[in-house]
Amino acid sequence: MDEVHEAIREEESNCGRNMASPAGCEHYVRSCLLKAPCCGKLYVCRLCHDAEENHQMDRFKVREVQCSECQMVQQAQQTCEQCHVQFGEYYCDICHLFDKDKNQYHCQPCGICRIGPREKYFHCEKCNLCLAQDLRGNHKCVENVSRQNCPVCMEDIHTSRIGAHVLPCGHLLHKTCFDDMVTTGAYRCPLCMHSAWNMEHHWDQIDKEIAQSPMPTEYQGATVRIICNDCQAHCTVPFHVLGMKCTGCGSYNTAQDGGLIQQPQPQQAEAQQDTENEAEMDTEPEQQDQHESTMPH
Repeated sequence: MDEVHEAIREEESNCGRNMASPAGCEHYVRSCLLKAPCCGKLYVCRLCHDAEENHQMDRFKVREVQCSECQMVQQAQQTCEQCHVQFGEYYCDICHLFDKDKNQYHCQPCGICRIGPREKYFHCEKCNLCLAQDLRGNHKCVENVSRQNCPVCMEDIHTSRIGAHVLPCGHLLHKTCFDDMVTTGAYRCPLCMHSAWNMEHHWDQIDKEIAQSPMPTEYQGATVRIICNDCQAHCTVPFHVLGMKCTGCGSYNTAQDGGLIQQPQPQQAEAQQDTENEAEMDTEPEQQDQHESTMPH
């Protein structure tokens, strides 16, 4: 029975080892394999491990690696202690990340390595995320925003190898998810419905379309209450099927709040006035009789 278990362990180990090559894997360029602290198997990286196993590798607990050249298992380090091959141009002894040089740096507050160069990024304490320098003082902070999953694909953002896109509202999407969203014509943040980019040109186009498309007579006086998704204003505006424009910021990214408020048409107003006048004339004699009956004899 022990021999069977040993054979199974050797086969499983070979499965992991066969994934390795001096060039690394599809995720990283490296010349070593990580010995998973969870199951003891050898994989080129944590992503390769997680794709094959039913559990995840904790990169921070990795203690040993195997050289892809001489197959020596040794303490995690940048250079093989036996054949002196370099496991990676970049190595982080906290994340145990080996890769080719991409100007990476380890961000202590983020707790992981980022692709730099470091001088082009800063760590926003409130967002708890590294952002490009041109966003310093020029973005809306959302506390611990990267600790939320991407609202499009529902996958992790903070540790993802896919870049993040910062929306004007401060929420994050994977860059690829944002590109897909733009392609499909969606223009609002999936979380708060704020416009995902500058829409002024599009609003101008809607202005022109509305000017060229008057509503039917029965709707021309109709108004409706709206809530603006961009400035949060509540206002009453003319109803139009092509869009309702916020009087506060000029955005058409609005939501209708209640039904139509119909204004009486001129003919209807005149007919209503005539009806009221007739009703008053009918009641005058009765009112006079009542007054007379109350007079003293």
